[in-house]
Amino acid sequence: MVLLLSERMRRIFGILIEDYILTAEPVGSRTIAKKSNLNLSSATIRNIMSDLEEMGLLYQPHTSAGRVPTEKGFRFYVDYLLNIHELSDREQLEIRSKYLGPQPEAMELFRETSRILSSSSHHLGVVWAPRMRSVVLQHMEFVKLKRHMVLAILATATGLVHNRIIEVEEDFPQSDLDDLSDYMNGLLTGLTLQQVREKLLEQMRVEKSVYDHLLEQALRLGEKAFSSIDETDIFIDGRTNILNEPEFSNLSRMVDLFRAFEEKATMVRILDKCMDPKGVQIAIGSESQIQEMETCSLVTSTYGYKGEVLGALGVIGPRRMNYSRVIPLVGYTAKLLTEILEAP
Repeated sequence: MVLLLSERMRRIFGILIEDYILTAEPVGSRTIAKKSNLNLSSATIRNIMSDLEEMGLLYQPHTSAGRVPTEKGFRFYVDYLLNIHELSDREQLEIRSKYLGPQPEAMELFRETSRILSSSSHHLGVVWAPRMRSVVLQHMEFVKLKRHMVLAILATATGLVHNRIIEVEEDFPQSDLDDLSDYMNGLLTGLTLQQVREKLLEQMRVEKSVYDHLLEQALRLGEKAFSSIDETDIFIDGRTNILNEPEFSNLSRMVDLFRAFEEKATMVRILDKCMDPKGVQIAIGSESQIQEMETCSLVTSTYGYKGEVLGALGVIGPRRMNYSRVIPLVGYTAKLLTEILEAP
């Protein structure tokens, strides 16, 4: 249900939120009186703040203190009061310039993107690399490492390279592995890795009797090579930025938060929630459904390749982050990363 606030209440609430974003301190009526230009007494402003508190938008940490926005208050602010401006040409050029130079290897590209998001927002920059299942196979190669051990190299259309060491029953000479690589490329190139795995399993199940020994080994090698396609790499930069935020001065809270960042399963759960292709997504506090991150907000967006969603990137910071700055930053960076991945 949308709360109905008078224009005066919206004005006071907006000033309070913006001051709290800047200072991280409870905001009192005198501060609002100075900044509002509404010619209202402090007593009148306090009454309005009390009404906003009853609506669940504010709370008072101490009896004599000013007010602080609640999670519900931040959500109302983001949905109904926030003015978002696109990044200026200068800001866009500054971000774009950090990608200039030789095209980096894909994983270094994602790592650099997390650095850019962190340095530009002064919070944490996060990039979830594509799950292998979602990308298109361009080339694969089997390379002998030693007896009964083969390196499978999977190159995708977006420039991602996935290496997998697999154990094999036979001691293949490299010449046989080259033949197997050629066969697999002819069979599977142009499919997504999920389609590749499904086709391999189907070929092994339905037409097993048709293949000679060498081709049967090719299918078995391929099945092993693609058995980990659900994995994703996560790049996080700017952890020290969190240390500068007063919200995280509590040591145990900070430890829990850092543990969440380090647990891949937790970060993948966040990825699953933000893989919606509808532009920038904002999760405030408990909306992330990650208990350790209830003091944080996440601003995320997906990036893609030729219309297909590949992964996501974003910024993690305190709930009082500067949304008017972070939202366009995340949106532009996702658009730019898509553009770089699609470049010939």
